[in-house]
Amino acid sequence: MKIVIVKYNAGNVQSVLFALERIGAEAVVSDNPEEIKGADKVIFPGVGAAGTAMAYLRERKLDQLIKDLQQPVLGICLGMQLMCAHSEESDTTCLGIFKEEVKRFAPAEPSALLKVPQMGWNKIYNVKSDLMEEVSEGYCYFVHSYYAALGEHTIATADYIQPYSAALHRDNFYGVQFHPEKSAETGEKILANFLTRI
Repeated sequence: MKIVIVKYNAGNVQSVLFALERIGAEAVVSDNPEEIKGADKVIFPGVGAAGTAMAYLRERKLDQLIKDLQQPVLGICLGMQLMCAHSEESDTTCLGIFKEEVKRFAPAEPSALLKVPQMGWNKIYNVKSDLMEEVSEGYCYFVHSYYAALGEHTIATADYIQPYSAALHRDNFYGVQFHPEKSAETGEKILANFLTRI
């Protein structure tokens, strides 16, 4: 199986590679269109800002390439957000694969107990789809200031300030807001599901 991680100058690629190694899989990191199109599975990770990430993708015409992929694609954190319709971060038009909008967490008051960004472990629930097979609910590791609203493509929910999409699915595209590569056994199970069940 050929697994390609999309290279677009967004962080956490190395930790994804290590997580795949832990479950016995190898991947290549590439921004080469032919290599990405020739993959059996594509992982679209990311840590960074939506505006600069989308600009990088558009400059290299990777935005349309990703939208046209027919094989299973997994977006992680910023990667999932960029697969949504629009992000409030820098008022960014995203790929539009998912219809959900990406918004910034807004605590009710400056002294609120829940600070932005959300950093740490959080419970996911209302899970469905083969990506979440044998993960009825569990704790995953999140680091983010923006979230995808609940919508028709939501396949897992988390709560922080308000309920939001912890994972999304449409056709061959999947996305998770948390970092499966940092989410211990639950994260490894989700990555393994993506490789073996999707």
